[in-house]
Amino acid sequence: MGILIQIGTVLGLLLLGWIAGRAAEKAHFRSLERRESELSDILVTTLRSYPEGVDLSCTPTLIRGEVVIASDYLKTFLARLKNLLGGSLGTYETLMDRAVRESLVRMRQEARQLGFDAVCNVRLDTTNINGGDLRAKTMPMAVLFVNGTAYRRLKGGENGHALSR
Repeated sequence: MGILIQIGTVLGLLLLGWIAGRAAEKAHFRSLERRESELSDILVTTLRSYPEGVDLSCTPTLIRGEVVIASDYLKTFLARLKNLLGGSLGTYETLMDRAVRESLVRMRQEARQLGFDAVCNVRLDTTNINGGDLRAKTMPMAVLFVNGTAYRRLKGGENGHALSR
């Protein structure tokens, strides 16, 4: 009887972890959608230089966005099981999607705070902060850095080089 209680406790905790993890992930996706919508007027491009129509009265500035998002224990456990068989690890793909979107939102927020409405030469980079030891008993996490050059676009009619929104 004692072993059944222990198994039930472990399964109950796994279920609780799954429910809490899913709720946190869904809340983060809702937050991302809301903030991306609020910042949709800020043009973001990977072009190396800004196009015509730049307001040169404001000096372009390097801006950045950074994020570290850790995987929860249950996802890590399930990913390690799936890793035995091979294949795509959807839980980690979702983690990376959240990290990319969050870092871009943070970069756009910085652009807006500084009075810019466009960012060019956007670059994404990742790093490993567990020291590169894949055998380490650390939690997998998505670490993402994004940077770009923020500038202000000319408003319609100024110097004849306005960009459409």
